[in-house]
Amino acid sequence: QVHVVETGGGWVQPGGSLRLSCAASGLLSSGSPMDWYRQGPGKEREWVAGVSRIHEHTNYADSVKGRFIISREHGKNVMYLQMNNLKSEDTAVYYCNAKDFGGVDYWGKGTHVTVST
Repeated sequence: QVHVVETGGGWVQPGGSLRLSCAASGLLSSGSPMDWYRQGPGKEREWVAGVSRIHEHTNYADSVKGRFIISREHGKNVMYLQMNNLKSEDTAVYYCNAKDFGGVDYWGKGTHVTVST
């Protein structure tokens, strides 16, 4: 019933940019809080950035602050992550998380981002 799908991953050279998208469907809320997470090779999954529901406040992990920009379509469960000045350390599977009423959250299957020469 609920589907969360990430798109936009791929390969990019260091210093390059990518734009990820996430679309969540089937949620009771039409404007759920949404977050990006990532898991690099041999690493634990970590939180990257989030955007709130109403005021669309944004927050970032220190590792991506100043380089990544999170945004969403107003009142919709669609979210983006503009990734600039990518580094090799950003190589990871990026996951979208969307929260529904009742505190239930849903995850996408992830999209791969590889940053290398």
